[in-house]
Amino acid sequence: MFVWPHFGDLSKLRLRENDARQKLKLYQTAITQSAAYETQVKNLENQGEFVAPEDQAINFMRTIQAQAAASGVSIANYSRSMTHTNEFFTEQTQNINVIANDGQLVDFLYKLGSGASMVRVRDLELQPDGSHQHLDANIQLIASYQKNPNHAAADLKTATIAK
Repeated sequence: MFVWPHFGDLSKLRLRENDARQKLKLYQTAITQSAAYETQVKNLENQGEFVAPEDQAINFMRTIQAQAAASGVSIANYSRSMTHTNEFFTEQTQNINVIANDGQLVDFLYKLGSGASMVRVRDLELQPDGSHQHLDANIQLIASYQKNPNHAAADLKTATIAK
């Protein structure tokens, strides 16, 4: 019987149409760039060094010890290494207690994070030692290793290492 006018419906429809066109344009742009994204993903997969899963904990410890020796940092204590995995990476976690002066500690932490080692600091607690000459640091270090590396790249890298 009664007809109620819907004056605002046309403007709402035009807003929805405009939003849909913007989404379509965004999606089409992403689709045209998918080849570039795939190339970028392949380049990132091939970066870094391949470490066999059974050697990851040993490699991580060797990296820590070598960098501590090069930086003059004294490692007082190690805790048990822990392993966590996600879809892409296997993470090795190591807690260490070090004694060093401030320059040695900064050098140690900086050089651990540089290069292809994929080592980073998750947690750092600092306090002066009893004589106030050195720093006593509790450090939680994390190393990330590829979980499923590209087999062709891994075979190539192992073949070059074997030579």
